[in-house]
Amino acid sequence: MFEHFLSFQFGGFYGGEIGNLLAYWEQLGVFSYLLPFLLIFAVVFGIFTKIKVLGENRTLNAVIALVVGLLALQFELVPIFFSEIFPRVGVAIAIILVLLVLTGLFLDPDNKAVNWGLLVAAGIIFFSVLIKTAGYLGWYSAYWWYVNWPSILIGVVVIVIFFAIISSAGGSGTGGSHGDYRGFWAGPVTKPLKT
Repeated sequence: MFEHFLSFQFGGFYGGEIGNLLAYWEQLGVFSYLLPFLLIFAVVFGIFTKIKVLGENRTLNAVIALVVGLLALQFELVPIFFSEIFPRVGVAIAIILVLLVLTGLFLDPDNKAVNWGLLVAAGIIFFSVLIKTAGYLGWYSAYWWYVNWPSILIGVVVIVIFFAIISSAGGSGTGGSHGDYRGFWAGPVTKPLKT
């Protein structure tokens, strides 16, 4: 019963019936138009619903999300961008997962230096995905990066210093009622620290 559906082929063509189904969906425009539209619609609707810019009117939020989703697909930019970035994001996630597994096997995952190293590696992978995608779409040129790399480096250093100051600014707890804060990603401490 399932032998026709799960007939995989190894060699020049992969996928069998599943590959044919995906190729058919590609011809129908599912990957070029339907999925990008649904993603844009869901993100815009979720943002408008969460921040309540227009109040509790979910119908108005849906109409705006529908309009933004359809207008985004008016030109070929969004489908091309999605077709370029998401395969790279998939590879980046796989690389980060391998780094996490290897770190868990050979290093202490509770060590702060290891965690910072993983964060830096993930940031480098993230920016390389963005730069490669931008390069394919023609949004930058190598000459621009060559000329402006000192400014970019200074900007990155300033941002890193800014986040380091924010994350290390654990207050003494004298003026606020929210308790001590361990950094913007760690969340507030539930028990007050002993002085």
